[in-house]
Amino acid sequence: MRPLRVLLVEDEILIAMLFAEVLEDMGHNVCAMESTEADAVAAAAKFNPDLIIADAKLRKGSGVAALATILQSGHVPHMLVSGDVSGVRAAMPDAIVMQKPFFAADLARAVELAMDAKGAA
Repeated sequence: MRPLRVLLVEDEILIAMLFAEVLEDMGHNVCAMESTEADAVAAAAKFNPDLIIADAKLRKGSGVAALATILQSGHVPHMLVSGDVSGVRAAMPDAIVMQKPFFAADLARAVELAMDAKGAA
């Protein structure tokens, strides 16, 4: 897989740092790390990422809502992460959702699934 520019939306700094480290070890570049819905939407417009990884629930807003806003401008491969995967899947049955906590192999597989789904929207 070619290196991707990834927008990471996560409000827990330690988890965001872990994501960034694993993604960089996979050869990807984290173009921005945001912790709020509004900042995620602004960063997507500014950086035009190849992939968006968003926590479903944020302290300020929602990763789900941020993605809904971003995707109005066109499809961007994306995935959600959550400690409550079943709740996210109940609300969004077609979403690619990864359970937190995660292993590097889980993240690699979820990234592949998100990139394979890029033409689905």
